[in-house]
Amino acid sequence: MFNGMAVESIGRTLADVSKPLKERFRALFTLRNLGGSAAIDWISRAFDDESALLKHELAYCLGQMQDERAIPVLTQVLQDRGQEPMVRHEAGEALGAIGKPEVLETLRYYSRDPVIEVAETCQLAVKRIEWLQNSKDQSESQYSSIDPAPPALEKDIKKLRETLLDESLPLFDRYRAMFALRNIGSKEAVLALGDGLQCSSALFRHEIGYVFGQMQHDASIPQLITALKKLDESPMVRHECAEALGSIAKEPCMQVLKEYLHDGERVVKESCEVALDMLEYENSPEFQYADGLSKLQKS
Repeated sequence: MFNGMAVESIGRTLADVSKPLKERFRALFTLRNLGGSAAIDWISRAFDDESALLKHELAYCLGQMQDERAIPVLTQVLQDRGQEPMVRHEAGEALGAIGKPEVLETLRYYSRDPVIEVAETCQLAVKRIEWLQNSKDQSESQYSSIDPAPPALEKDIKKLRETLLDESLPLFDRYRAMFALRNIGSKEAVLALGDGLQCSSALFRHEIGYVFGQMQHDASIPQLITALKKLDESPMVRHECAEALGSIAKEPCMQVLKEYLHDGERVVKESCEVALDMLEYENSPEFQYADGLSKLQKS
């Protein structure tokens, strides 16, 4: 068991801007897995950091912890238009992951946010909480993640692909198709998901990257590399693809991550840095990343 002093020591590492980002990420993952009010407090303090990647991961971890004590800080981050869109988006998604009906009014309000990624995220979060209220099927993800939508019950890959790519359908339905394809996990399912990287929503494309990282299927590598190399692609999509490549951890992945270690977009550069660190440590006895390493566990 970790006592209060140990949690404080880990929290100070997370808060220490002089530390390498990879060390701070490891501290975050440790706090996430420890849980409790002290861990939430240390994670919450770091939202004034300059790294959008770190702040986005803070919000993600708070959502995955599913502790309602994180609701006030996540609400504050969502409401703060001075925060980067990818951080606000992650705060909205985290509120949906916690799943308490008390946040529905806030999420409905920000479902009309002028930042489309934030608005779409909050729309999804509202749908997820409404689904939780009405569904008897509360089974957990086979990837031990709290997803923004439950997988569809459909098993036919062709039909799921049609739903995935139909931009006239509600985003929630398309996300359900996405997670159903992820759970099927075959090469055919991967190729169907890859077609989603051409859809118009950056939020949707970024979630495809996240899912690829969870699946860790070799067939996704070329599509992830193409998206990372696309300099006019949204940084939130490119960063997610970088993290997914780090999770897959094959030689071509390492090569391209090293190539983009000095990318002009800070969030992409930092994602490559942390992804390469994950590769270095994943089999190390010195420091095992704990189970459920946020998007980097895929991610």
